[in-house]
Amino acid sequence: MARLATLLLDIAGTTCALPRGEIREILPLPRLHAPPAAGGPLAGFLNLAGEPVPVVDLAALFALRQAGSEDPYRHLILAREGSVALLVDRALDLVQVEEGSLRPVEAARSLNGCVVGEFAQGERLVHLLSLDRILTLEERVRLEALTRQAKSRLARFGQDEARAV
Repeated sequence: MARLATLLLDIAGTTCALPRGEIREILPLPRLHAPPAAGGPLAGFLNLAGEPVPVVDLAALFALRQAGSEDPYRHLILAREGSVALLVDRALDLVQVEEGSLRPVEAARSLNGCVVGEFAQGERLVHLLSLDRILTLEERVRLEALTRQAKSRLARFGQDEARAV
């Protein structure tokens, strides 16, 4: 039987999972740049080799906790294409799930259909998330605009440094 590699995540006490194939990296929480326009579920921007990557706090996005947790041991999950990072309380474990044990979830049961399945892991029920459906189209458009602004701002600093040399 086919197996699906999934990463278990703790999001404000709720166990969720992402397919391993949707994840590029798991990172410890670095210092993030939080411009004045950031707020709500946008925790700030990660500077990844000179490219700003928006960081979305999943606990705030899913209304499980208000934004701004001070836990320095949280993790960032960098999406496979590197265009967004997800802030979670913990990346717990990489587990193999029998595809036959996945129960599909109707799209109407979660915002934007982001929960695509459920499976049992010990005594807990785990929500399998779709990375492509976590954000709505409007949220993605706004994040892209903020990311362009952050990139422009970083570029201006780079130009100033080049002139000073």
